[in-house]
Amino acid sequence: MALLSHNKPSKPHHLPFQSKVTKPKLAASSIIPSKPPIPSLRLTSTPTATKEAITSNPDKTIRSLCLFGQLEEAIEAFTLSEDHKFEEETYISLIRLCRLQHAVPQGCRVYARLSSLEKHINLPIGNCLLHMLVWFKKLLTARIVFDKMTERDAFSWNIIISGYGKAGFLDEAIDLYQRMLWVCVKPDIYTFACVLRCCGGLSDLRRGKEVHAHVFRFGFGSEVDLANALITMYSKCGNLASARRVFDGMPIRDYISWNAMITGYFENYKNNEGIELFLTMVGLSLEPSLFALTSVISHCLLGLGKALHGYTIKTGFALDVSVCNSLIKMYSNSIQMNEAEKVFSRTKDRNLISWTAMISGYEQNGSPEKALELFQQMEYNNVAPDEATLASVLAACACLGRLDIGLRLHELAKRKGLETSRTVSNSLIDLYAKSQRIDKAMEVFKRVPNKDVVFFSTVISGLNINRRNLDSLRFFRDMHQYVLPNDVTFMAVLASCADLGAVMCGKEIHARALRVGLGLNGSLANSILDMYAKCARMDDAWSQFHIMHGWLDVVSWNIMIKGYASLGDATQAIKLFDRMVKRARVRPDEVTFVSLLYACSCSRMVSKGREYFSIMTQKYSIIPNVRHYACMVHLLGQAGLFDEAQKFIEEMPIQPDHAVWGALLDGCRIHGRFELGELAAKFLFELAPDNVGYLLLYCKFYAALGRWDGVDRVRKLMRDKGLETNPGCSWIEVNGSIHAFLTQDNSHAQIKEIQTVLNGLYERIRVNGFDPVGNGCEKDNVLCGHSERLALAFGLINSIRGAPIKVTKNLYMCQECHRFMKLVTRFVRREIEVRDTENFHQFRDGECCCGG
Repeated sequence: MALLSHNKPSKPHHLPFQSKVTKPKLAASSIIPSKPPIPSLRLTSTPTATKEAITSNPDKTIRSLCLFGQLEEAIEAFTLSEDHKFEEETYISLIRLCRLQHAVPQGCRVYARLSSLEKHINLPIGNCLLHMLVWFKKLLTARIVFDKMTERDAFSWNIIISGYGKAGFLDEAIDLYQRMLWVCVKPDIYTFACVLRCCGGLSDLRRGKEVHAHVFRFGFGSEVDLANALITMYSKCGNLASARRVFDGMPIRDYISWNAMITGYFENYKNNEGIELFLTMVGLSLEPSLFALTSVISHCLLGLGKALHGYTIKTGFALDVSVCNSLIKMYSNSIQMNEAEKVFSRTKDRNLISWTAMISGYEQNGSPEKALELFQQMEYNNVAPDEATLASVLAACACLGRLDIGLRLHELAKRKGLETSRTVSNSLIDLYAKSQRIDKAMEVFKRVPNKDVVFFSTVISGLNINRRNLDSLRFFRDMHQYVLPNDVTFMAVLASCADLGAVMCGKEIHARALRVGLGLNGSLANSILDMYAKCARMDDAWSQFHIMHGWLDVVSWNIMIKGYASLGDATQAIKLFDRMVKRARVRPDEVTFVSLLYACSCSRMVSKGREYFSIMTQKYSIIPNVRHYACMVHLLGQAGLFDEAQKFIEEMPIQPDHAVWGALLDGCRIHGRFELGELAAKFLFELAPDNVGYLLLYCKFYAALGRWDGVDRVRKLMRDKGLETNPGCSWIEVNGSIHAFLTQDNSHAQIKEIQTVLNGLYERIRVNGFDPVGNGCEKDNVLCGHSERLALAFGLINSIRGAPIKVTKNLYMCQECHRFMKLVTRFVRREIEVRDTENFHQFRDGECCCGG
């Protein structure tokens, strides 16, 4: 009843069971003794319940014992007088003392005696019993007493309504209020305060407005406490406009009014309005509540946060642990972890929230290793984690790839009963997906009750990370039985469409996003744009790009530049960059220059690449990272400038990583530089000994030079290390359906027709002196798999004559398959597009856009 601590009604309802027995007066000598009292001397004698006294006047004895708080003796006297009919005041004294001492068994014994003797209960005893039983949380028994009462006043209704409200039976509490009005009992300020809290708890705006009208009808419209309760009710119902009208219409406001309105803004995510009102309040020299202060600190920007930090130190609030927790959160949100660490180190009596806020801050600001270290300290200090702590630590494990710690945390979550918690289970799914354990992620998903769109989105994203893109699309299709997708879901499934090159599926998902009112701006619009660009549908990408006019950001431009770069069209990529910086006046970032350098590399535009690498630092003050250096090495290697590439690596201001040496090795493969390639491979083995991608690149290096003994040696090394390569797989989309073909897989329904078409193609191109099933294809199988040939034959059978055939594959396309595709286009008169893990190949009239 904190809201009701100021303005009391003119005739408050006092407890009807106050004892009329007056306390004996002490003698004057007892009050002002002439000598210090002897500690063992009793100034007053406490009555004792002798059998004679009980027999002669049990009512007087029990009331006297209750007056001195001797409950056990009073209950004993009450029990001994089984046949005595007690007076009303005796029952009231006993019940009141049981409530004050929270003596549940004794209170229930008194009630049992009363209910066995009396069929109906009068008003004073009934109110006293109600007060005790609600205090004991015996709500069902309280309701029985309430129904037995022959008469009820406002106090009776207030007690039972309050009991239902505090127990969480909010609908029942409001129904009781309606009954109270029906029987013409006038509600008072306490009634309205309780009912308004119930309306707020239910977010029931309609009934809340009705109660607001009743407040005025019964003449309580000017009560400050009720106005405060109305502000809280409207805020919890999400109607901030009505809450603000009540606030602005108050002739007198106390500090509770201001804090209620400020809290309402923050609870409804109107942080700016809440901060503005808070500053107005402080300007009027009103003291904010602890909750309002912590809310403002948690949601404000760094400048105001520092000022409030000083305010808390000046006012003494900085000693409160909740304020310290809010300061940690504010500094973490502002990426000021040094300041957050200072607050954390100075916080006395750290609680779980303190540790969790700091761990979460580290995890969200790119320091997952510090998050794990702090969690270990937290365990050492015997602080048990909750679901928020576990979720943050699991997210840190996902960033670091620490599946070992994640498994231990999973067991801890099981023991604490938190495995199916929303935040913990979602973090577990994400961890297992990023650790290539999608099977474990699916097990966690299946155990989660009441799955919402967040869980489905996380699983779809996890399937995409694990290259299970067909499963991702199926999962997206099936989820509509349970929940509707949101923008995050659409982004995840569009990434799968992009990886598969499934542009028709992507278009369907694009249309579905538009139908539900999404897709016009923000991250989802960029995901749609990225899908079209990765599927090499630059005409559709341009349409989306123009639709996004007004919402375009540097990410949108980067996607378009990268799209042209992946097609090997450096000229268009450069034109788009010039348009971006000169006409649109969008400042490029580091990703922009990665795409530009890659485009120059694919087209071997060395001078242009050097120019972009130079202006990146000189004009745009972007410090090159290892990706930029790798692109430059790749550019020089593709152009055969190995002396310059070696010198460039030696002069790098940062240590070259595996990407740099991998780029050099790839250039050596193209130009047949065996000795330098071996040197690059040596560094690769040291930096990334278990990276399957680089081991396969080494295989390609040997295969390109015809050194099949080297291929066998690397493959044996992979087997010894237990490193497995993904089987060759190609996808083709025909009539809106995606078909997958694995290397040497004969399970497809049309496999006989496919083999017949392939054999026919082989016969026709043998006249050109090319053996499509010889020439070392078996040796090259680990690098290619030749699954794209199966997809090509399926496309020729099932697509419209003359329509282009578009294939996506998960491995590198070998030279034999590349030559095969070029020869096929000479006589089938179709355009063939193949996108492998490295390049986009567009075959037409016996030529490829890559120049190979």
